[in-house]
Amino acid sequence: MSYVGPDFDPPRPRRSPLRRTLTVVLAALVPGALLGWLAFETLGGADDGGPGRAAGATSSTAGSAGGDPDDKPGASASQSPTASAPGGAGALAGKVVVIDPGHNPANFAHTAEINSKVDIGTHKKECDTTGTTTNSGYTEAAFTLDVAHRLRTLLERQGATVKLTQDADRPYGPCIDERARIGNSAPADAVVSVHADGAASGQRGFHVILPGAVHEGGADTRAIVAPSRELGELIAADFAESTDTSPSNYVGDGTGLVTREDLGGLNLSTVPKVFIECGNMRDSKDAALLTSGAWRQKAAQGISEGIVSFLRG
Repeated sequence: MSYVGPDFDPPRPRRSPLRRTLTVVLAALVPGALLGWLAFETLGGADDGGPGRAAGATSSTAGSAGGDPDDKPGASASQSPTASAPGGAGALAGKVVVIDPGHNPANFAHTAEINSKVDIGTHKKECDTTGTTTNSGYTEAAFTLDVAHRLRTLLERQGATVKLTQDADRPYGPCIDERARIGNSAPADAVVSVHADGAASGQRGFHVILPGAVHEGGADTRAIVAPSRELGELIAADFAESTDTSPSNYVGDGTGLVTREDLGGLNLSTVPKVFIECGNMRDSKDAALLTSGAWRQKAAQGISEGIVSFLRG
């Protein structure tokens, strides 16, 4: 039987739906690609280099490939971890802070030396004391040194030059007059003497001690009274917020600020300086805070924030 005839349509290979789709897409894209190429050549390319740009020039995206993984296109200097930002790294560059950890841990073994008298301007007073302790025996000297170390780390991270009056690196002291001289000769932009009180049980909270206006003998605090008050007020506010503790309930009338004219470390200072009594070691509730490493970090943070606010105006 013959299959040839006017009514016979020989079988053809069937086209798949995918092939038909690709044909349509290519038909649409080719003219667009040609127009795009012509426009690119006419306008000089995406980087506005123009037809005469150097043959070796590359785009910023291409240049970043294979380089520093943090060198991302569009990154600005303010996003760099080393950039100087408010309250961040470099914020205190050029500033000098002296931290005075109250009482040397070795003072206990040198009672004769620390009981010797030194001139504080208004009168003579003992070189130093041993400091106080909690009922369980945790010493004020250990507390102040720990907070001082934490505080130093926080301030150095922001670019400050930090000096300690002692770091348990001497047999005793220094005496209160020498402590003042260390801050004066630094010369410090701010000095903070870190302490904890030894008041009666039930007396709680922190307070910041400010210098009074003293002008007698070798003491003249008149120039530092105002800036020291500003420093003290800022530290008190930030300390309260950071530690979630209240100002003293036994001195300062609830302000957390006390002015004194009998402390050699303040009387002999010629740079802004304050003391902070972070709490009462003889009260069990305050002692529970003072003996906590986590709380001491909060204490250092609060003091640091006050110093930063003062130094940055």
